[in-house]
Amino acid sequence: MADIQTVDAVDTGARDGEKQPKSVRVVLLALMITMMLAMLDNMIVGTAMPTIVGDLGGLEHLSWVVTAYTLATAAATPIWGKLGDMYGRKGSFMSSIVIFLIGSALSGMAQNMGELIGFRAVQGLGAGGLMVGVMAIIGDLIPPRERGKYQGMMAGIMALAMIGGPLVGGTITDNWGWRWSFYINLPLGVVALVAISAVLHLPKKRAKTRIDYLGAALLTIGITSIVLVTTWGGTEYAWTSARIMELIGIGVAALVGFLFWQTRAAEPIVPLHIFRSRNFTLMSIIGFVTGFAMFGATLFLPLYQQAVQGASATNSGLLLLPMLGAMLVTSMVAGRVTTNTGRYKIFPVVGGVLMVGGLYLLSTMDTDTSRFMSGVFMAVLGLGMGCLMQITMLVAQNSVQMKDMGVASSSTTLFRTLGSSFGVAIMGALFNNRVQDVMAEKAGALGAKITEQSAQLDAASLAKLPEAAREAYQQAVSAGTHSAFVLGAAVALVVMVASVFVKEVPLKGAGPKGDEAAQAAQPPLAESV
Repeated sequence: MADIQTVDAVDTGARDGEKQPKSVRVVLLALMITMMLAMLDNMIVGTAMPTIVGDLGGLEHLSWVVTAYTLATAAATPIWGKLGDMYGRKGSFMSSIVIFLIGSALSGMAQNMGELIGFRAVQGLGAGGLMVGVMAIIGDLIPPRERGKYQGMMAGIMALAMIGGPLVGGTITDNWGWRWSFYINLPLGVVALVAISAVLHLPKKRAKTRIDYLGAALLTIGITSIVLVTTWGGTEYAWTSARIMELIGIGVAALVGFLFWQTRAAEPIVPLHIFRSRNFTLMSIIGFVTGFAMFGATLFLPLYQQAVQGASATNSGLLLLPMLGAMLVTSMVAGRVTTNTGRYKIFPVVGGVLMVGGLYLLSTMDTDTSRFMSGVFMAVLGLGMGCLMQITMLVAQNSVQMKDMGVASSSTTLFRTLGSSFGVAIMGALFNNRVQDVMAEKAGALGAKITEQSAQLDAASLAKLPEAAREAYQQAVSAGTHSAFVLGAAVALVVMVASVFVKEVPLKGAGPKGDEAAQAAQPPLAESV
């Protein structure tokens, strides 16, 4: 089996139109398995949570099982990207997989809720490097012009994880027990580790400077504060409470200090010069908004279909099939067109228009909207997201030098993660407030009491309601989703505006000789403002 000796060797083969070496395909398969691990975990564990609480107790700490993982993942993401740039991609990526697997094994062995929360944080530290490692290694191995071919593959894995996650989680929990929702990661992770260790050979690096520990600490504090604000705001604490205000103050101070320090650090965690690239900055903004809209939609669409349209909660992932299927098809088409033509600006532009249109159409749903029509509206949104999901990473990576590939990948991933946190929090707060207001208006004191604890009722609670209260709740959910999606459409307008200013810089790597000559003549940051 041929080894991958250097990135340049792979680039040369791609430029000459040769078939990718078998070793590259093996590595890509291992990367896809790792990507699946990162995306499946929360969805499988989410399905198992009721059983976990029943076994371990500690219902009051339930939210921390997810929050600890999310916090650790978000905080670790930019640090893993920088470590890969400084000390080599292979070693940092394999280390993140090992930490993730250790966290998975320990989580499966947890004997109480406190242990599970701690072990989930360990798992999250490793997970922060999984997606970043996948994107950065693909950035090393595959020239941007050829990278579009693999967009459909990545989108397919994302769709498979969202659809299959709840089904797999339910099956594992019912037949093997909740501990296997963590243990299932181990065999897949070991396969990925073996393949990467045996086949992937990238140039080794050894940075002469030390890690920017102060920058890492300030960034971690800032990100942690932001995620806690979006997680707790409107649920655990009121948005105007002292605790939320304290977290906002700490987060802002830490991030301002971080930006100040990055201009002086010898080897900054996030080199600010990458934001001088117009395209990179625009892709970061577009990624943030895409995360905002996508995860907000995946939260409220199943809720609407279950509460208003009477769909079963068991197959909740299947309810998103029109959106995810459209996203998969569009991503594959966008990748193929980008590879064949080298053109990509059209996709953010069209994607922004379709995203705004899809979110607006979803905001028009009411208690009389059929499943077919809601499926059409979801498909429109999916088409828009398919134009954006992978193009943002491709253009961001094409906008930086190879030495900054890791921080470019991690920064883009981080902005999308933060966007999803803000989307779920802000759209969720708007939804909850609207549902509670409409319930109080339609069902009086009974309606207010029903939604006093939570605006989201499960199927069992909904079935127990009197018919009048159930109809009022359906109208309230319709009103809540309307408000949430109107906000999403308004935020998505940013994508339409930002995409207009994207400059179509030729993609590096394979393509017609004319394109190569144009690329060679360009300075590293030719699209800088």
